[in-house]
Amino acid sequence: MSTAPTDDLRFPDATVHFGVFFQGVNHGTIWSDPRSGSQLHHSTFVQLARTAERGLFDAFFLGEGLRLREQRGRLHDLDVVGRPDALTELATLAGLTERIGLVATQNTTYNDPADLARRLASLDVLSGGRAAWNVVTTDNAWTGENFRRGGYLDHADRYERAERFVALARRVWDSWDGTAFSPVLADDGFFDVEVLPTVPRSPQGHPVVFQAGDSPAGRDFAARSADVVFSRHGTHHADALAFADDLRRRVVAAGRPEDDLLVLPGTQIVLGDTAAEAEEKARWVVENQVTPATALSLVGQVWGEDLSGHDPDGPLPAHDPVIAGIDGTRGAARQGHDPREVARQWRAVAEENKFSLRELVIHNSSERGFSGTPSQVADELTHWVRTGASSGFNISPYLVPSGLDEIVDQLVPALQERGAYPAEYVGTTLREHLGLRPPLTRR
Repeated sequence: MSTAPTDDLRFPDATVHFGVFFQGVNHGTIWSDPRSGSQLHHSTFVQLARTAERGLFDAFFLGEGLRLREQRGRLHDLDVVGRPDALTELATLAGLTERIGLVATQNTTYNDPADLARRLASLDVLSGGRAAWNVVTTDNAWTGENFRRGGYLDHADRYERAERFVALARRVWDSWDGTAFSPVLADDGFFDVEVLPTVPRSPQGHPVVFQAGDSPAGRDFAARSADVVFSRHGTHHADALAFADDLRRRVVAAGRPEDDLLVLPGTQIVLGDTAAEAEEKARWVVENQVTPATALSLVGQVWGEDLSGHDPDGPLPAHDPVIAGIDGTRGAARQGHDPREVARQWRAVAEENKFSLRELVIHNSSERGFSGTPSQVADELTHWVRTGASSGFNISPYLVPSGLDEIVDQLVPALQERGAYPAEYVGTTLREHLGLRPPLTRR
């Protein structure tokens, strides 16, 4: 956990927003633990969502994948794989919860805007205004093979498509106010559609729009089009503050109020009765997340080769990484990074600390999220939101479905004692929970 600096409190009355991120595909969930439930069984989703709602979380956030992870042509079996369709699962949860927001990750590259707008609007109406859309823009050929398209869009083009996609979806949501509707026409080079709406607007107007891109193009897209950014800057305060300040500048440049875009970084939280207990527990968590085989797989992504025959308790590979096209089916570990420079940095850390390959991966992974007593972590999170480093956090539990219990039972009360967390839901819609203004097209 990073140490809280002594910055001036720019937002002295800010409160912490919490979401829970049900990842699905990951090695962060300790699926081998006897307490872990199936991540395909409905009861797991229900228990986690109800626990989050008991803790007054703003949102239940579902990851989405259009194809299982693979590694060199074979299904990757070192972490949790497989997850149901996000909108289907969230529709069932809408009837089993009352207040918590329901965030569906949905792809703009491989979906149709008229169809997706209708399905999101349906979830929003049926849930009473609790739906949200996490906009993603996957472009790799590996996923595209499922759609006979391949990776047919360049990086810049997929953000242009995404922005037009979201704009068209908003037009569909605006086209029926409950008493009258009008057709939506579009022919802009990406989409050629004529749409008649099938459902009216929900009590919150539009589904809330989340966005998770971190590139300059992704940040500009968020500044123009999103309500909330789901970021990866959820561990180090200075890094998070720089990201949030950059987004605020882009939001103002886009003609919006500076506080019009919330930032909810993904993070992990480990609690203990004492600081020493929390430290020991955090060590247990990361050692169970980074198994020997997982460590070899993660290093193999950087080296661009299969290292399954390498000794995880030995040193890093002596040779330099392969500089060539890599298999994108295991994520984008090398995207935007020179693998030789990464290897150089890793070797320096390993040599200085006498780390084995696995110990290095554990060291790198341990610099993630927050750990400490409930009081210590509450102080840290309060400091983040009141200095403007974030608006709250999207928590990834290391155990599912029981991983939120101690956060709801111990951390939430500590935040409430500091006046940094609500004592009840402020409204009935997700937009109200988050304190957002009306939809961009409805102001």
